[in-house]
Amino acid sequence: MKIKAGDTVAVIAGRDQFVVDKKGEKTKTRKTGRVIKVFPLTNRVIVEGVNKVKKHQRPTKGDDKGGIIEQEAPIHASNVALVDPKTGQPTRVYYRVVEGKKVRFATKSKTQIDK
Repeated sequence: MKIKAGDTVAVIAGRDQFVVDKKGEKTKTRKTGRVIKVFPLTNRVIVEGVNKVKKHQRPTKGDDKGGIIEQEAPIHASNVALVDPKTGQPTRVYYRVVEGKKVRFATKSKTQIDK
């Protein structure tokens, strides 16, 4: 998987692809966010602020309140693309060995992603 936790990604497919303005209309800008968690076996990622779902939660021990909470759900890794650090646009990723280490590079601008 070419996406790691902590990367900034843009959503390139699905219902959360574009930002919705105050009038409820979709704009041309894509939703972006930081990857919180990666699930390599199922090829899914959790992105901050993307694919929000409402979950009914029961009160647990003590004085915890129950209710409806909103949280991020996993999204398939093929529906997100890494954001190019130089241009800010979604890009593909390729690998190259630099000084004995496998390093990720952005395809569009040929800039190094991993330090």
